[in-house]
Amino acid sequence: MNRRTSSLKNICMLSTHGYFDPVPQLGRTDTGGQVVYVLQLAKAMTTYGIKVDIYTRWFDRDKPQIDPVPDNADVRIIRIPAGPWEFIPKEEIYDVLPELTGNMTAFIHKHNLDYDLLHGHYVDAGIVTLDVAKALDRPAFFTAHSLGAWKKEQMGGDPAEMEKKFKFSHRISEELRIFRSVSAQTATTEVQRDKLGELYGFTSKDIATIPPGVDIHTFRPLESGEARMDIGLTERYILCLSRIDSNKGHDLLLNAFSLVCKSVPDIHLVIGGGSTSKAGPTELEVLANMKRIIVEKDMGDRVHITGYIPDEHLVATYRQAEMFVLPSLFEPFGMTALEAMACGRPVVASRLGGIREVVTSEESGLLVDPADPGEFSAAIIRLLNDEQLSRRIGEQGRHIVRERYSWEVIAARHIKFYEKYLDR
Repeated sequence: MNRRTSSLKNICMLSTHGYFDPVPQLGRTDTGGQVVYVLQLAKAMTTYGIKVDIYTRWFDRDKPQIDPVPDNADVRIIRIPAGPWEFIPKEEIYDVLPELTGNMTAFIHKHNLDYDLLHGHYVDAGIVTLDVAKALDRPAFFTAHSLGAWKKEQMGGDPAEMEKKFKFSHRISEELRIFRSVSAQTATTEVQRDKLGELYGFTSKDIATIPPGVDIHTFRPLESGEARMDIGLTERYILCLSRIDSNKGHDLLLNAFSLVCKSVPDIHLVIGGGSTSKAGPTELEVLANMKRIIVEKDMGDRVHITGYIPDEHLVATYRQAEMFVLPSLFEPFGMTALEAMACGRPVVASRLGGIREVVTSEESGLLVDPADPGEFSAAIIRLLNDEQLSRRIGEQGRHIVRERYSWEVIAARHIKFYEKYLDR
């Protein structure tokens, strides 16, 4: 697609939970890869002459209602009030969605905004998207990002406790309603698309698999002669970066790393991510369990839990790591792994998630069962001890990301997908 040839002019995206800001506050509760995905996709759309408004819930009076993205005037974040002026976790947000729908529709009418289409991200935004699109007589599109039934299957645990915590029954029924009602939807991986049929009994020709992208202009290797940045970390470290949550597999990584420590004496583990302010109960529980394992395995001098990594250090943290590890039990895709790959870092990742559609084991990364500490640790040790293999895998991973996963490429695929249905 040549630049600036799309018939689309204005797109409305919705991402209603978490903290959605022009500069993402990654690591805060319910604020992770999806925020980056929506923001970067919107920005890449503007390179084709399209303006994008991203709607989210307004719960902090100190934030402006209309918040343009600093480096891209054609992308705006628009906050819509609904419910109390306080943060609501995504599992509890359903009760305020009708008010959010009404207030968003009123805002659009008041400001005489006209959108070619609406695209909701995740189940809560999908619910709002359906109703606002109907009120505006516009087509509705959807990306689930994460599937409730798949998460339920992967998480295990006591069914009653899991239902109380994650509201799986309600979420799954709403997801199925959205699948059946939107004009079309995207899945981020073929595995996710297959799960729609396997777990929901839903199949449709109106599903396109379009993966997340990477900002390859920001996430890149050190150039020749470019000095390492002093970011306050040890010389040789393995990096894990994610929200601190129960499905991210930090405990599995720590169990594997205890074996790595016995084989490689000078390597450290850096675990980044987490809330920038007060942590929620789940995060505190996971952190407590991580610290317990570190004490039990006597790894206090080898494991560094850094918390949120500031934006100015993020790229350097990737670049200067020996490798990146993704130990998640449940991970629809794994954008942090792609960012690491774009920086030329080799990746050891869980074979249980969507990242296996990007990484070919032994070629562009190593895929493991994170619940098997022997297998997981062996892959890490192998890369640490084989510099040639590590370099080859890092270079191949970087090549794949640049060719297939730049946000400009992903935006072009979305535009082609939308236009297929708008031309009907």
